[in-house]
Amino acid sequence: MLYRRHLRIKALQALYSFYTGGTDDLIKGEKELLNSINKIYELFIWQLSFIIEVRRFAAVRLEENKQKFYPTEEDLNPNVKFINNRVLNNIEENIDFKKKEELFKINWANEQDIVRRFHKEMMESDYFKKYKTNGKETLEDDKAFIIKLIDIQLSNYDLLKSFYEEKSVYFTDGYDLTTILLIKFVDSYSSKLNEQSPLPAIYKTQANQTNEDKEFIRKLYRKVILEKENYDRILQERTKSWDYDRIPLMDILLLKMAIVELTEMPTIPIKVTLNEYIELTKYFSTSKSKTFVNGVLDKLIRNFNEEGKIKKLGRGLIE
Repeated sequence: MLYRRHLRIKALQALYSFYTGGTDDLIKGEKELLNSINKIYELFIWQLSFIIEVRRFAAVRLEENKQKFYPTEEDLNPNVKFINNRVLNNIEENIDFKKKEELFKINWANEQDIVRRFHKEMMESDYFKKYKTNGKETLEDDKAFIIKLIDIQLSNYDLLKSFYEEKSVYFTDGYDLTTILLIKFVDSYSSKLNEQSPLPAIYKTQANQTNEDKEFIRKLYRKVILEKENYDRILQERTKSWDYDRIPLMDILLLKMAIVELTEMPTIPIKVTLNEYIELTKYFSTSKSKTFVNGVLDKLIRNFNEEGKIKKLGRGLIE
């Protein structure tokens, strides 16, 4: 479920915490890193459950309206398009989803005010009104609506964010990333998903069931710490025109992570590593870092190739 870029970011954040006093214990830091990723998945299930709870609330509200002393025509013959949303109904009946709700002890019984307010905002929104009246009855239309609900409303629902703050600091840190994962999940949702289908896991597994993504992030984290002196020496030799001690820590960490990928991960193309770490400088370092990191990586790649330190496997991986 998580893209490699997300894993790189999580590793970068954990490494920054390690070197700025968050923890000086490699094993403890690695456990915290993996736990933070597991918590992202737990929040993903909580958020799916919340959307489904809103659907349940809407269904109960429609039935209650029918029981009014003087029901209107709309009360007696309501628009049930949201209640019948294919995506939500199928997920609600999914066995794996039910197991995960139970595993994480998810229950909204005491949080109905949060659900009610969200439902009210949804009912009053333009995107909901258009969904109800557009005349479309397709899976793609149902998916498009859920994506808008997540992107427009759920992503900015402060009352729910406050609820999660009390549950876990990891939920607070992972809220925005979970929003991306939810949109990705719904966008890729297929009618082939039935009650027996497993939900996507937080890490992608290969056909042979090896968990390459988990090993990827563990190796990134461990190698940068364990090879600190070696990687410092490598970088100092290639940044002689710079005062090494004054280079931003983020730049150093990004370059060290790139060294791990270049020399320790034979299945990741060189261009992917180069592009990914240049891209990450835009979000996590200074305005001058892109040029600096690009220049150092170009030099590293050239030197490593000459020294035979880069050994990539498979077509398209060798420069």
